Amino acid sequence: MFRKKSLLIVSLLFSSIVFSQSKKERKTIKTTRVEIAPKIDGIIDEDAWKNAELCKDFVTLRPSNGELVDAKYQTIVKVIYDDEAVYIAAQMLDPDPKNIPKEFAVRDNFSQSDFFLVTINPNDDGQNPFEFIVQSTGNQADSKVSNGNEDFNWSAVWESNVSIDEKGWNVEMKIPYGALRFANRPIQSWGFNFHRRLEKLNEQHTWTHIDNTVGRWTQYDGLIEDFRDIKPPIRLNFYPYASATSNTFQGNTSYDWSVGMDIKYGITDNFTFDATLIPDFSQVGFDDVVLNLGPFEQQFTEQRQFFSEGTELFNIGGLFYSRRIGAAPIDQFNVYNSLNSDEEIIDYPEKVTMMNAIKISGRTKNGLGIGFFNAITQKTEATIKNNATNEIRKEVIDPFTNFNILVLDQQFNQNSSISLINTNVSRNGRFRDANVTALDWHLETKDSKYNADGSIRMSNISDDTNNPNTGYTFDNSFGYNSGHWFWELGYNFENKDFNPNDFGILFSNNEQTIYGNAGWRTLQPTKKFNRYSFNFYQNTNFQHFSGVFTGFQAGLNFNAQTKERFSFGGNLNYGTETKDFFEPRQGTTSGIYFLQPERKNINIWISTNSQKLFAVDFDLFYSDFSNNPKSGYGFGLAPRYRFSNQFSLRYQLNFSKTNNDQGFVDQNANAIIFGMRDFKNYTNTIGGNYSFSTNSSLSLSLRHYWSSASYNDFFNLNSNGGLDENNTYVGENVNFNNWNLDLNYIWQFAPGSQLIAFYRNSISNADSNSNLTFFENLDNLFSQSQRHTFSIRFVYFIDYEKVKKMI
Repeated sequence: MFRKKSLLIVSLLFSSIVFSQSKKERKTIKTTRVEIAPKIDGIIDEDAWKNAELCKDFVTLRPSNGELVDAKYQTIVKVIYDDEAVYIAAQMLDPDPKNIPKEFAVRDNFSQSDFFLVTINPNDDGQNPFEFIVQSTGNQADSKVSNGNEDFNWSAVWESNVSIDEKGWNVEMKIPYGALRFANRPIQSWGFNFHRRLEKLNEQHTWTHIDNTVGRWTQYDGLIEDFRDIKPPIRLNFYPYASATSNTFQGNTSYDWSVGMDIKYGITDNFTFDATLIPDFSQVGFDDVVLNLGPFEQQFTEQRQFFSEGTELFNIGGLFYSRRIGAAPIDQFNVYNSLNSDEEIIDYPEKVTMMNAIKISGRTKNGLGIGFFNAITQKTEATIKNNATNEIRKEVIDPFTNFNILVLDQQFNQNSSISLINTNVSRNGRFRDANVTALDWHLETKDSKYNADGSIRMSNISDDTNNPNTGYTFDNSFGYNSGHWFWELGYNFENKDFNPNDFGILFSNNEQTIYGNAGWRTLQPTKKFNRYSFNFYQNTNFQHFSGVFTGFQAGLNFNAQTKERFSFGGNLNYGTETKDFFEPRQGTTSGIYFLQPERKNINIWISTNSQKLFAVDFDLFYSDFSNNPKSGYGFGLAPRYRFSNQFSLRYQLNFSKTNNDQGFVDQNANAIIFGMRDFKNYTNTIGGNYSFSTNSSLSLSLRHYWSSASYNDFFNLNSNGGLDENNTYVGENVNFNNWNLDLNYIWQFAPGSQLIAFYRNSISNADSNSNLTFFENLDNLFSQSQRHTFSIRFVYFIDYEKVKKMI
C-alpha cells in the first residue's frame, strides 16, 4: 500500500513542476463586421469581403514541418461576421486547377480530394475547438475536438460551397452561432487555425505553425480579435422522425412503425441538453459478430448516433460502455433454473427496450467540463408455459433500470486535466445495483515535454443479500514526449473485486502490471522517406491477489512511408510462458491456472499509394510456440478501386489459422476439460459507395464471417497448469457463420434533414460441420432461413430561431 500511495503523491507533486517557456509570436488579425452577408456560393466576389484582413503566409504541417509554402500553392483566408454567423472565405492557389482531386464521399468521411479545414475555439483554451471541413467536391465534415481527439460523430448544421477557377479553388462557409458555444461578452477574441490539404502533393498546410516536436496541435491556434456585440442565440433544435420497417423471417412478415423526436437545447451559453424521445434504432449498422471461445465477452462499437455523438466527456476514464443500455437481459437469477419439470420458455426477449435518454454536457470558459447522462430501460419478462396445465406465467429477466453517469473535468494550462467520474446503475426489486467512482488525471509540465497519467477507481455492487462487493484499481505512469524521443513508464493494478461491467467494460481484474514503452520518430522528411518511427514496449505481469508472477511480454515496432507514399511496417513480439488464471473459468482467486506456452510472433504490413485508382493493403503474421505443438498464421488482403469520382469499391479478405490451439471446453464433475483444436477464421467484406451528389449517395456493406474449431483431443487440466489426456470425454466441433448485407440510400434534402432507405439481408448459423470446404460451407449457410429487413426513415431539422423569424 505504501508503494501505491507513494506513486500517487509523486504524480501530484509532478503536476506542480513549471518549466519556463519562450513563447513564439502568435499570428493575430482583427475580423470585420458586415451589414449585408455574402452569398454562400463559393465565389468570393461580394462587397462584404473587400475590407477583410487577410490570413496568409501558410506553412507546412506535413510531411515537412514549419517551412513557408511555395507562393504558387499559398492560401488566403478572410473572416467576417454579423449578428447571425461567422463567415469564412478561402482562396487556395493551384497552378493546375483542372487536376485538383475531387473524389466524392459521404458526410464526415474523407476521400481522395483536397480539403479546407477551420478550427474555431471561442474559449481559446488550446484544447476544445470546433472543426469544420469542406472538400474540393463540396462535401462537408465536422467534429468536436477534445484534447486533440476529433469526434466526427458530432454534427452541426452550417452552410458551405466551393468553386474552381483559373487560379485554384475557393471555399465560402457560414458557421451560425448556434453551431458554436461561446460566452455573452461585448468584445471577444477567438482561437482560429486553418488547414489545407493538397492531395496530389501529399501535403498539409496551416495558417499558424504547428510544431510537431512538442505539445498538441490544438495548442497552436492563431487569434482573431474584435468580435463585437454578438450574442449566443437560443440553441433549440428539433429532429422529429418517422420510420416504418418490415421484417421477414421463415415466411412470416411483421411490420412496425415509429414516430419520435430528438431535441437539442442550449440551456446556457456553453451547455447543451440532448434528449431522445421514443428512440428508434431500426437502421443501425450490423455488429461484427465472431465465434468467441475465449473467457471474455466480445466488445462491440456503438452504432447508435445518440450514444456516439458528443460523448467525449462521458468517455473519460473508460467507464462508459453505452452498449450496456438496451443489451441482452441481465437475467441475474437465471430463469432457466426456475423452471419446473413441466415448464418451458416460449418467449425470451433477446434485448431490453430503452424508453428514453438524456444528456447534458458543456464546458465553462474557465475550463470546467460537466457532463450528465441518464437512460431508462423498461422491465423485460420471459414467458413460461406449463405444458401440463397450459398456464402461462411471466418471469422478470431484466427489471426497470436507470443508468446514469456524472463527469466533472477541469482543464488547465492548455494541456492538463483532472476528472471525477461516477456511474450508477439502479435496478428495481431484488436485482443488483452498481456504482463506480473514479478520479483521473493527465498532467503535463508547462512546456508539454513531461507528463503523468493516472487514475484511482472504486466499484461497489450490492443486491438484496446485503453483501456489498467493493473493488478498486490504481494506475499511474510518467512519460516524456518531445522532439525525436518519447517514452512512458507506469504501474497499474485491479484488485479481485473491481467490477465496472454493469455500465462499463473490463475484461480482467486481479492483475498488476509494470509497463513501459519508448520510441523514436522522424520530424522532417529524409531523402527517401516522408516519415518513419521505432517503438519498443514491455509488460511485466503479476496476479494482484497472490503476487504470483504470471508472465512477461515485449515487442519492437517499425513503420514508415516513402516519398512515393508506399507505407510499410512490422513488429516482433515475444511472450514468456504465462500463468493464465482466466481460461479455466474458475475465478481468479481459485489458484487454478493454465500454462500458456512461450510465444514468438512476427507481423508485417504494406499499403500502396492511396491516390492511385487502384490501391491495396496487405498484412501477414506468423506465431510460434516453444515446446508446444501450437502454431498460427494468417493474412489480410484489401484491394480497392476508384472507378470514378462518384463510384469506388473495396474488398477485404482476412484469414487466420491456429493449429493445435488449446482452450477450455467444459467442466465435467470435478474435471476441467480442455480441448486441442484446429481453429480457422475467414472474413470477407465488400464495401462500395456511389455518390449522386454531395447530398445523395448509395452505399453497400457486406460481411461474411466463417469460423470453425475441429477438436483433435481432449484433456483434463492438472494442478500445475498442464494437460493430462482424457480418452472418455466426447465433445462436438463448432462451425459458425454470420452473414450481413446492407444497402443504404441517404438523401439530405435540406440542411440537417434526411431521408434514409435501408435494406438488410442477414443469416446466422451455428452447427458442428467444421470440416466443410469454403464453398460447401456457403451452400450450407444459404440453406438456412434468411432475414429480410426493409426500413425507411424520415428526419426533419427544425431550428427554433429560424421558425421564430419566419413567424
